[in-house]
Amino acid sequence: MIISHQHKFIFLKTKKTAGTAIEAALSELCGPSDVITPYREESEEDRKGRGPQNYRIEHPLKPQRPLWRKLLGRPERYYHPTVGFYEHMPASRVRDYVGEEVWRSYFKFAFDRNPWDRQVSWYLYKTKSKIYRPSFERFMQDRRRAFVTNFAIYTIDEALAVDFVGRYESLQDDLAKALAMAGVAQTPDVPRTNVTPDKDEASDYRSYYSDATRERVAEWYAPEIRLLNYEF
Repeated sequence: MIISHQHKFIFLKTKKTAGTAIEAALSELCGPSDVITPYREESEEDRKGRGPQNYRIEHPLKPQRPLWRKLLGRPERYYHPTVGFYEHMPASRVRDYVGEEVWRSYFKFAFDRNPWDRQVSWYLYKTKSKIYRPSFERFMQDRRRAFVTNFAIYTIDEALAVDFVGRYESLQDDLAKALAMAGVAQTPDVPRTNVTPDKDEASDYRSYYSDATRERVAEWYAPEIRLLNYEF
């Protein structure tokens, strides 16, 4: 996620929506006081602007690192709430950390993606290290592992908490629209980074689905489907 005090915008990073690529682009706009959370080391080389900065904070509402990790000298994970700001941080926690004045006055945006397409990308990502990859049908039977909503990131108490939700399907255009709404004239190009392994962009995500898994996605992600009018 990124908080630009220089341009007064907050970008909430969602899952499987090219969030890392968007961050890489937005970091070109950031100044020394802005918050940029880290992401996977192998993708850091794609940043054209500033690297991770100002994300470690102390706050009375911040979760504390478990005592056993402190005693064993284990480092804090960059993606864990105990560091302060982190990559897939929900709107409610960002609001708590920055305070009501900043939250109300800054332009806030996020991106989402057709849930049926997003689910296939999540499946390929979560099974990338498997010697024998389970079928999509089998993967979808384990909701605990397969569920990957973004709705909770850009809503608070199930109400939309951001000013704009862009679409993965029109990424560059919607990023330009979001930045224009934030009063930023420049729109950096979004690089291709952190691509899901084995994802064939030419293939049709719908080919993975049976009637049962199609309906399961419709049930799991009904709130964002309603909000963004996505269809199978």
